[in-house]
Amino acid sequence: MSKFNRIHLVVLDSVGIGAAPDANNFVNAGVPDGASDTLGHISKTVGLNVPNMAKIGLGNIPREQALKTVPAESNPTGYATKLEEVSLGKDTMTGHWEIMGLNITEPFDTFWNGFPEEILTKIEEFSGRKVIREANKPYSGTAVIDDFGPRQMETGELIIYTSADPVLQIAAHEDIIPLDELYRICEYARSITLERPALLGRIIARPYVGEPGNFTRTANRRDLAVSPFAPTVLDKLNEAGIDTYAVGKINDIFNGAGINHDMGHNKSNSHGMDTLIKTMGLPEFQEGFSFTNLVDFDALYGHRRNAHGYRDCLHEFDERLPEIIAAMREDDLLMITADHGNDPTYAGTDHTREYIPFLAYSPSFKGSGLIPVGHFSDISATIAENFGVEKAMIGESFLDKLN
Repeated sequence: MSKFNRIHLVVLDSVGIGAAPDANNFVNAGVPDGASDTLGHISKTVGLNVPNMAKIGLGNIPREQALKTVPAESNPTGYATKLEEVSLGKDTMTGHWEIMGLNITEPFDTFWNGFPEEILTKIEEFSGRKVIREANKPYSGTAVIDDFGPRQMETGELIIYTSADPVLQIAAHEDIIPLDELYRICEYARSITLERPALLGRIIARPYVGEPGNFTRTANRRDLAVSPFAPTVLDKLNEAGIDTYAVGKINDIFNGAGINHDMGHNKSNSHGMDTLIKTMGLPEFQEGFSFTNLVDFDALYGHRRNAHGYRDCLHEFDERLPEIIAAMREDDLLMITADHGNDPTYAGTDHTREYIPFLAYSPSFKGSGLIPVGHFSDISATIAENFGVEKAMIGESFLDKLN
């Protein structure tokens, strides 16, 4: 019998909690990540008021310097720690895959100087549309449509760009390149980027609407990921007949592997929380695992180096956290964590190599406090032990600490 009938894991995308021990091996615009600290620098520079996460134990997590505006609780309601990444990477897929028990020893390919001509030419031949060569480099997703959206509206060319992530992104105005066509082009791009020297984690369709000077990206984004290279704990749960619910881009990140209920993409963090709460209330969801990604922290504020917006986004999540807790049953477990850092006060616009916070809460808890610092994969090992399935490649369960 499971200790917890249902486990709900929420990933606050990019909400790191201080540089990892190996952070100086990772570079951001020429600057090593060793001084990065997403939550710490937000707290220090613009203030952070997250009383509900603090109540569980966010301010108690061991750090070199305390979170300036997040107090430690003398009697927290849950358990807390920070977790270190083993895998070689600091991107979304690496983080999520390790959280589900995989060790990524060879990072995906990135293209700091843009994609090779061979890839662009193949996409042109398939699509019958030219590619704007000037956009072919690491670019802010909003800046690239501001800079090249007017040209696309005139010529129908494709805007293909990348980032510090191992991704190829295609931006297209929905009135110029219909969604079905954009998705077909992205599917083709996925088919030609499955092997080195162009093994990309994701191909991302980035549709937008509007007029020059007032473009807006829409919620019709689609991510086409590679499948995990080995079974994850999601696969183990699915094979055991246990319900797995995906909220947000989780289904895309795992290419559907191990997920038997996809609850759809999020239009925003708030929409994602609405979907999670709705999922938790489903009468058929009596036992199993829900996995939610809230991406606005990363996509809207981390990459754009907007500390104020990032702080407000954290405030929004914290204000709605009681709603998630209210939707829990007595034998539910809520886990809150992240997948990497993205310090909005740091150099460049890349992710940062950081510890991730970990908070656990259940209405059934009799105790609380700190659990030992561990690794991302310990989350999946804990989930596996709870539901009586094998763990994946790596990870050590801390289920016995959650009482």
